[in-house]
Amino acid sequence: MSVCGEAVGAGSLPSELVVHIFSFLAGPDRLRASAACSHWRECLFYPALWPRLRLSLRVSPAERPRLEFLMRKCGWFVRELRVQFAADNYPSGGGGAAAVAGEGAAATGDGEAPPLCPRWLDLLRTYLELVLCVLSSVRNNRNLQKLSLFGDISILQQHGSISNTYLGKVDPDGKKIKQIQQLFEEILGNSRQLKWLSCGFMLQIVTPTSLSSLSNPIANTMEHLSLLDNHIPGNTTLITAVELERFVNLRSLALDFCDFTAEMARVLADSNHVPLHRLSLLVHSVSIMHKSLDSMPEDENWKALTRNSTNLRVYIMAFDVKSDDMLRILKPSIPLERIHFDSYITCVSGAVVDLISRQYDKFLTHFILMNDVIDMSGFPDLSDNRNEDPLVLLAWRCTRLSLLAVHGYTVWAHNLIAIARLRGSDLKVLEVTEESIDFDQGELADQDVDPVHNLIEQVSLGLGRPWHAVMDIELLSVFTEPTRHFYREMQSFSEGI
Repeated sequence: MSVCGEAVGAGSLPSELVVHIFSFLAGPDRLRASAACSHWRECLFYPALWPRLRLSLRVSPAERPRLEFLMRKCGWFVRELRVQFAADNYPSGGGGAAAVAGEGAAATGDGEAPPLCPRWLDLLRTYLELVLCVLSSVRNNRNLQKLSLFGDISILQQHGSISNTYLGKVDPDGKKIKQIQQLFEEILGNSRQLKWLSCGFMLQIVTPTSLSSLSNPIANTMEHLSLLDNHIPGNTTLITAVELERFVNLRSLALDFCDFTAEMARVLADSNHVPLHRLSLLVHSVSIMHKSLDSMPEDENWKALTRNSTNLRVYIMAFDVKSDDMLRILKPSIPLERIHFDSYITCVSGAVVDLISRQYDKFLTHFILMNDVIDMSGFPDLSDNRNEDPLVLLAWRCTRLSLLAVHGYTVWAHNLIAIARLRGSDLKVLEVTEESIDFDQGELADQDVDPVHNLIEQVSLGLGRPWHAVMDIELLSVFTEPTRHFYREMQSFSEGI
């Protein structure tokens, strides 16, 4: 019963009660509910309703008004901000897979940068504006505890590495880049509760001096740090071993492999440092070309690190890395849990796969093998000139293996059946593209048995669940732009501590 003359209905509910009701709704449902009346709209952006904000932004001018509105409402109080910048439609012309190989693809014969189509330049210009919008909105947020930024590298490398010539066309005086860098340093300097800092492939947002903006108390309590950028010049690194000494409470770290030195391993192995739980390393052919592997941790460094961090697990993604380099990188004492090979130019050798199965049999849970090399002679066969197939040996030796995904390498049907039988239901994910599967001539010659149906049946029996080959590569759970996949996996890997 209501008192005569009082307003009746949803609009008369106290703000505290409306906010409490909204707290049970998902984000999209809150937005729809807020359309009920102006009072509910006012309650929509109470800080308690938006402790975390996770955005996936298309690099499009249409995103800017919505982004500005949302960041104006939430940027000053949000505690966790995760933003991914991605373009879903790339302009055509130039680049492609070959451009990812390195800076050589970005220059013409006379040493000048090739011309870029106007739409591509518009994408880059919009990208910078969206980044400015996000950073300027959180510059004074002292409640921020987790900041995660990811820039889609496929935008930036569609025509090879971004050069100053390209940036000069969209940012003639470098003012926007400098403003972005200053805003990022301001955010770090103003932070009072930051525990998680992750910045991946954001065009020149992080500089070698950025981390110096963090106060010692914040650096001392930071739990996760991820700094990845393929666009820093020459031998420049984003963090040094001396700077890392301040991060004594770090439990998770993600870096370019060439930036992770033996001296860094010694810092992390020191008894003053809390045990490290997760280490994610990106090994990229471009980094190896410009930097050296001579400073990488040796086996004794890994042994010392694992003595101090007994629960340490390592995730490595190798992009277009030569097998000889991988044989140097893969030290026996690395507690390697996940490894992902992705290539456009080079292919992994059977020797590398065999080494992994022998050295990391007690740790390995995820093994991904992707190959997009265009070779008219067919996919490489890891079992060539070998008594046993390296992938079968991997399944036999690595008893904790739970995910195996293969594309672009020949996987013989009988070996696939053997893998399914060896690991059984413990192999939670077995993804092999149909075009990667091949059959022995004997299997094809048997008129009484359909080889494809028999393969599906035998693998399903081995796994204890229905199984089918992946018909379209884009349906692979791991199929995505390599650095995007690495960043996504690194996030979940690190959050799983």
